[in-house]
Amino acid sequence: MARTESTHSVLMGYLLWIFGFIGAHRFYYGRQISGVIWFFTLGLFFIGWIIDLLLIPGMSRQADRRFIPGPKDYDLTWILLTFLGWLGIHRLYMGKWVTGIIYMLSAGLLGLGILWDFLTLNEQLSDVNADY
Repeated sequence: MARTESTHSVLMGYLLWIFGFIGAHRFYYGRQISGVIWFFTLGLFFIGWIIDLLLIPGMSRQADRRFIPGPKDYDLTWILLTFLGWLGIHRLYMGKWVTGIIYMLSAGLLGLGILWDFLTLNEQLSDVNADY
């Protein structure tokens, strides 16, 4: 039986698409490779960024099938990472207190930890949600 609970919203995808020329929406949907490509090419020179307007609903459905739903909300965690990542609030929300405090004291490990979390956050949330 297929899961019906959503992990990634289309609305959040479109909100992150505004910053999509740097790959934000692609990272959110678990597409790290194309997210990195979008980051370094400004959304494939803005052409891929425009095309993604049509692709976001499909990316959302694929992410819903791929990642494990649970009590830790993907949208909230991505907002916390995107805007407060350097403070580690997203890590505290996931129950990762030690690394959350380390992020607070080191500005997200000088930004490298934030980059790592952009690449791995969906998997981290799936692991946390699977433990419930």
